[in-house]
Amino acid sequence: MRLAAFASTLSALLAVSPAFAAGCLQEQAIYGDADGAYELRFEPVGSASAATSNHFKVKVAKTNLVLDGIVMQSDEPARANGMIMNNCPEGDVTGDDIAACTVWQGVIYSVSPDGKVASLPGEGLEAASQVLLPDFGPAIRNSSIWGKATVAPWDVLTFKECGQ
Repeated sequence: MRLAAFASTLSALLAVSPAFAAGCLQEQAIYGDADGAYELRFEPVGSASAATSNHFKVKVAKTNLVLDGIVMQSDEPARANGMIMNNCPEGDVTGDDIAACTVWQGVIYSVSPDGKVASLPGEGLEAASQVLLPDFGPAIRNSSIWGKATVAPWDVLTFKECGQ
């Protein structure tokens, strides 16, 4: 009986382990913060010629907020530069327009199960076990969505599942 309970507990712990990102492509990966208030869901870019290497949506629990995210790779040194935006205008926009709707901007890092930090994988590569968005929580608190969003997320989001 004790062995069965131990096995059940071990299975439950392993089910939430970031190591389960193995076998999932980055464009299908879904992550969550420690409080369960934010979900970051990657999606296919849709074009091999796109300037972006990743696209994602950020859902804020208990709100109707769905934020748009993009990642663009830079050179020398290689970095996955991300932006999370809320209701940005489309078409011919200025830098000021983009700045006004940007909720967070910075480098997105991947964190492996053994704690190694690297650049976020691009499309077609194995999903990161965790993603690190430095200063994500403070950026949310200082953004236009604060008030609708009432919980500032952790900067680390952990792999939850592999989407379609």
